[in-house]
Amino acid sequence: MADLKAKFEAAAAQSKTLTERPDNATLLKLYALYKQGSTGDNSEKKPGFGDMVGRAKWDAWNGLKGTDSKDAMQQYIDLVGSLS
Repeated sequence: MADLKAKFEAAAAQSKTLTERPDNATLLKLYALYKQGSTGDNSEKKPGFGDMVGRAKWDAWNGLKGTDSKDAMQQYIDLVGSLS
């Protein structure tokens, strides 16, 4: 697990230095996988209609409910690796 956590943190750092900005759908996937891997299932209150970005992020993260954090970490690492 420590090795996976280290790779996850390295991928998070690498995601900030990508040469091209990913499209919005990919950014939401990255966000959701990061939150699921680092925090677990979404237990936050859904943002209101006025917060479109917050709502999209919440929906993306909530869509991964039940995904094991280790699986989310590995998917995040793989996705960042494919973007590099």
